[in-house]
Amino acid sequence: MSPPSLPFAPAAVIFDMDGLMLDSERAIIACLAEAARERSHDLPELLWLSMVGHSEAVCRHLLDEAVGEAEREQILQRSHVLYDAVVAAGVPHRPGILAMLDFLDARGIPRAVATSTRRPLALRKLEAAGLLSRFDAVCTSSDVEHPKPAPDVYLLAARSLGVDPERCLVLEDSPTGVRAALAAGMHPIQIPDLLEPDDTVRALGHTILPSLDDARVLLEQRLAVHPDA
Repeated sequence: MSPPSLPFAPAAVIFDMDGLMLDSERAIIACLAEAARERSHDLPELLWLSMVGHSEAVCRHLLDEAVGEAEREQILQRSHVLYDAVVAAGVPHRPGILAMLDFLDARGIPRAVATSTRRPLALRKLEAAGLLSRFDAVCTSSDVEHPKPAPDVYLLAARSLGVDPERCLVLEDSPTGVRAALAAGMHPIQIPDLLEPDDTVRALGHTILPSLDDARVLLEQRLAVHPDA
């Protein structure tokens, strides 16, 4: 198998947030699981993993099926309290994010966030983690009609940067986000966090790499050879 390569030099890079830049998926799951246990619900890890990368509406539906609407609301309210404390302390970075942003800074490549998180929480998380000022635009599920895997939030990010979608490189961790980027006509690189790509995801034909550092090296190689093509 030939090594991965980029077919073009990106005019912009668009980042997912949870699980890609911030090590927040584990924290979210831990808070949900703790809130559920406090309500005497020992729910399987598979349920929490099935929520990764999905919108709040999808997560609510999954919890409704598991515990019912009334219990779901109690669990979510408590998990929000627990997670707010994590956010206030600053969610840890995923490895390689600062080096990637420094690399893009040095080359003047614009960048945006495209996240399924609602705007108020997304801004708080980015600010507390010291990343908000590193982006030219932040696009959230609050800003679009349809969440991922619909392409809306990625198309909004491209418009916000003034870049054609086909000239955008997307960095994602979840299959849902990869599908959204592909639907937007963009080129995604997937850096899995909690969810390893299965055969169905791999069949999408996108690039999958172990880390943000690997993605940065790939981008460096492409810009070194053909910086404008």
